[in-house]
Amino acid sequence: MYICFAEYRIMPEFIDQYLAEVTRLQQFEKRQVKLFEGTDQPGLFVEIWSAEHAEEAEQIKKERCDERSSWFELSQWIVGGPAKLHVWTFKPVVPNVTKDDQQD
Repeated sequence: MYICFAEYRIMPEFIDQYLAEVTRLQQFEKRQVKLFEGTDQPGLFVEIWSAEHAEEAEQIKKERCDERSSWFELSQWIVGGPAKLHVWTFKPVVPNVTKDDQQD
């Protein structure tokens, strides 16, 4: 599994509008996306999009940054605008091992 990770800071005066719009967008999103806010840095948000393979993660990244994406409208509330929307793809580096897989 791969992830597409988007990070940005929302202007404090627009956080309520941002959260309402994200809630609306998630209702229509077919892909799995999770949203987190920094505990040490309020207003800093990350989106974590799940993907089965690298190509899908890159497609999510491309779509997320595209001006035609419904998610792009969130950029109006990003401190510094769309240029400050940072999006990366991550791949697993260690196989997932469960406690049951470990042997004594």
